[in-house]
Amino acid sequence: MRVLAAMSGGVDSAVAAARAVEAGHDVTGIHLALSRNPQSYRTGARGCCTIEDSNDARRAADVIGIPFYVWDMSDRFHHDVVEDFMAEYSAGRTPNPCLRCNEKIKFAAVLDRAVALGFDAVATGHYARLATGDDGLIEMHRAADMGKDQSYVLGVLTQDQLAHSLFPLGDSPKHEVRAEAARRGLSVAQKPDSHDICFISDGDTSGWLREKLGGASGTIVDHATGEVLGNHEGAFGFTIGQRKGLRVGKPASDGRPRYVLDIEPVSGTVTVGPREELAVDRIEGAHARWCGTEPVGELRGTVQLRAHGGEHRALVTVDGDVVTIELVDPAQGIAPGQSAVVYDGSRVVGSCTITAARRAAAASR
Repeated sequence: MRVLAAMSGGVDSAVAAARAVEAGHDVTGIHLALSRNPQSYRTGARGCCTIEDSNDARRAADVIGIPFYVWDMSDRFHHDVVEDFMAEYSAGRTPNPCLRCNEKIKFAAVLDRAVALGFDAVATGHYARLATGDDGLIEMHRAADMGKDQSYVLGVLTQDQLAHSLFPLGDSPKHEVRAEAARRGLSVAQKPDSHDICFISDGDTSGWLREKLGGASGTIVDHATGEVLGNHEGAFGFTIGQRKGLRVGKPASDGRPRYVLDIEPVSGTVTVGPREELAVDRIEGAHARWCGTEPVGELRGTVQLRAHGGEHRALVTVDGDVVTIELVDPAQGIAPGQSAVVYDGSRVVGSCTITAARRAAAASR
């Protein structure tokens, strides 16, 4: 096949490109320039969006022996990822920009351009596995290395996108990928993984949002009594489940720590209370995207609610664009704007954006 290898400048995408060549494909490497001003994005060799990353990707392509190009996706990235991130926080929600980037940039804009140029597939360094199901559809499964599994952030991919995707690392543990990179002479073999939001250079999300959105004062109130416990300069500086940095002067009467339970963006009210009030057992979602056939009726499976979170047993019901998730065991710290990715065993069924999470009734547990 003619394969376009998306090369971030990190070790995973470099080895994925090399494996695609080794498999006999005609491979071309590309690096995505996502920043209008690279100096405003994260600096240092972290494997995503810096000038250094572009140079690392080019050197890896030279070693592998494939053509290499840089595609400027900065305007599309700013509109679909950065502005979406700001809008979601302004509305009191907690978005996942990496998932949005996969949906809108890597497997939409890039894949569309690749197909238009005559490529058959896009290869990336994501840790996930693809297989053909009994019904002939392409299935996406969790990676063999559960510690590196990235199927959660790929849960937005449709059947058509999966049919034009390659994930060459899905069956490999990370330590083998690094060892292989070293054997191949790739200088990125020991390059650190990227964990930060690429467009927030210093990792200070709250400070970045305050700079972009401006201050918007509000109050911090107690869940049980409604008492005003403090003030803040922007509700976007808080997330559901947050414990540290609340700047509440008066301790709780029982001495236990407080957590953010709710964020009301219009009034700027942040409600705090005890940890047990974070528990939810019913989640509602919208904007569903299915990796294959849309589930019919009830699906008993699992859901993952955070990129690095565990699985929760759940009963999932789909009614049009509304997805209802009943959790067998309550989860904590679930915020609107997050994504719920549905699994049937290791297979990714699809995803939705959380619109509401109901408190679990203590009496029913």
